[in-house]
Amino acid sequence: MGRKTRQVVAGLDLGTTKICAVIGEMQADGTLDVIGVGTHPSRGLKKGVVVNIDSTVDSIRHAVEEAQLMAGLDVGSVYVGIAGGHIASINSRGIIAVKNREITWRDVEQVIDAARAVALPMDREVIHVLPQEFLVDDQGGITEPLGMAGKRLEVRVHLVTAAVASAHNIVKCVHKAGLDVDDIVLAQLASGEATLAAEERELGVAVVDVGGGTTDLAVFAAGGVKHTAVLAVGGNHITNDLAFGLGVPVQEAERVKQAFGCAHPSLLRANETVEVRRVGERAPLLVKRRDLCEIIAPRVEEILQMVQQELRHHGCEALPAGVVLTGGTALLPGIVELTEEVLRVPVRRGVPVGIGGLVEMVKTPRYATAIGLLRYGLKERRDGKAYKFTGDHLFARVYYRMREWFSELLA
Repeated sequence: MGRKTRQVVAGLDLGTTKICAVIGEMQADGTLDVIGVGTHPSRGLKKGVVVNIDSTVDSIRHAVEEAQLMAGLDVGSVYVGIAGGHIASINSRGIIAVKNREITWRDVEQVIDAARAVALPMDREVIHVLPQEFLVDDQGGITEPLGMAGKRLEVRVHLVTAAVASAHNIVKCVHKAGLDVDDIVLAQLASGEATLAAEERELGVAVVDVGGGTTDLAVFAAGGVKHTAVLAVGGNHITNDLAFGLGVPVQEAERVKQAFGCAHPSLLRANETVEVRRVGERAPLLVKRRDLCEIIAPRVEEILQMVQQELRHHGCEALPAGVVLTGGTALLPGIVELTEEVLRVPVRRGVPVGIGGLVEMVKTPRYATAIGLLRYGLKERRDGKAYKFTGDHLFARVYYRMREWFSELLA
């Protein structure tokens, strides 16, 4: 196969603690091979929001250059994950009268326009219109109404909105790093794209992406998206608790958390101890792992209780397929067991599936969002919907995204 025909796509996950760039290539048999991976500490982002443009640009450049070096090729554009406390979502519905008694694409366009015509503040805009179901003459559960006969068409959708300034700052940083933005995608939706099976989406499942600065939630049911939310608490709060409780620098607290942390005491032996480095010339501190757990577990439980409250508030507690944990904090020992106790549903860690190439490097919850961005991008290109954001008209393609989600429901 000649180089010109290679289907190469890049994803950029802009996290609070790290920026991850992944390059993938679609093979002739339809499988996705990961051919380049790059990561760099995230400097310039706080809770998913750009707070320093120059630092963010520098981190993006380092991550992308590392991935390009590994892949042996350059990329000109990326699919970018968006998260942060500025993300908000609502459910909406639209209703129209069908003019010719047979539903056409024009009718679908009009009913979607009606559903997204909600009053939003001037500083917010819709970034995703996610279908839940169509109703034709009050008959619900319809995923594809084209060609059906009826007098009234209704759609129920989930609208994801973002602060215009925050989204534009992300696009600006990517542009300053020398790259175009193919699309922006909500991070937890990308994580679900990489880790969920179709059966889970149908039954009812929640993706809980516990990152450094935020915990991102997406609930899937009947093949569509029922709810999304961003909670302003994450793994960095656990690190800060350890730093305060042990009286050590944040960097040392992060090292201790990753190497020895645990969220459930049942997994620990009674007298296990770890050595913690202290500031200056003071002798290292010997700490029982159970004492570390007594600091970590309450914060993790608090995060999970916030997730539980969000699910209850929006009527999403029924999760037959349980919860899938992604993000770096999902690697914390004991977090699966504690999540099962708090939420009372089956829980597993979500790792990217159905990929080839550099599998061992990315088969971890840390890379769920980045791999999901590759899958999203390849779907767009396969469907002939490859565009570039200029930053001037950031949200012009909601309708095309909607059509892609409906094609997934029918797959």
